[in-house]
Amino acid sequence: MKSNQLALTFSSISENVGIARLLIASVGGQLDLPLNDIEELKVAVSEAVSNAIIHGYHNQSNRIVYLNLEVAGDLLKIVVKDEGCGIPDVEQAMQPAFSTDPERMGLGFVFMQSFMDDLQVDSVVDIGTTVTMMKQLKQSSSASH
Repeated sequence: MKSNQLALTFSSISENVGIARLLIASVGGQLDLPLNDIEELKVAVSEAVSNAIIHGYHNQSNRIVYLNLEVAGDLLKIVVKDEGCGIPDVEQAMQPAFSTDPERMGLGFVFMQSFMDDLQVDSVVDIGTTVTMMKQLKQSSSASH
C-alpha cells in the first residue's frame, strides 16, 4: 500500500463534522475498504471532531480543530486535536455513558474504541486534547493496484 498524509484544519463549527466524515470516507474508498469499515471510520472521526467542538471548545465557533490522516503500510492513523479546555480525568471521560453535558449520551469514546484497533487520548487541562486512533488495514485479496 502507498503511504499518504493529509492534514485539515477547520473552524470549530458543527457543519465541519460532515466535512471530516467526507474526508475519511474518501480515504477509505481510496484504500478499497469495505463499506462497513468506512462507516465505522466515519462514526469514529465524527465523535472525535464533535468532542473537540462541543466539549473542548464549548461550541465556540472561532477555534480551530486539527485533523491528520496518515496511511503507512497497512496502518491508518487518525489524529484529532484541539486546543480547548482539556479533560481533567481521561479515564473517567472514557467510561460508557459519562458526559459533561446532560444532553449527550457519552458514548463517543466507546464508539471510537469499538471501531478502531487502538485509541489513545492525551489531554492537558487548559492546553487541549489529542485523540489518536489506529486502524489495521487488511490487505485486499484482489489484485494489487
